[in-house]
Amino acid sequence: MTIQDRIKTRVKRSKRSVFLRSDFKDIAEYDQVGRGLRNLVKDGLLMKIGYGLYTRIRQNRITGKPMPDNTSGADGVLIEAMERLGVDYKLDNLSSLNISGESTQIPANIKIILNNPRFTRKISIGKQGINDDR
Repeated sequence: MTIQDRIKTRVKRSKRSVFLRSDFKDIAEYDQVGRGLRNLVKDGLLMKIGYGLYTRIRQNRITGKPMPDNTSGADGVLIEAMERLGVDYKLDNLSSLNISGESTQIPANIKIILNNPRFTRKISIGKQGINDDR
């Protein structure tokens, strides 16, 4: 079984949708894991969302374009990425009111506000992102 096959098996069996490069350090060396992940991005199993961050993708049934394989969509992937990286964050006011049940208005996109201004890593999925100045 090749390194790429072992990474692919672990990605498919996992319940999470965001993967760090370090999740595969027991499979092979740093460079070999990087090549395996890069090949899986080319094959259409993963999408790179940031430095060392990948998410599993699937084809959208309507448009046929790749999208994150998460029940919460891009918002859920960004939140999971923040939790996997251990970054302290909070949601914007409208999103937190909706989640707590105080408001029935649903925001189009959840805005994540970082509590640590030193975190400068860019994470983006399509038009939505963190530290992504567009």
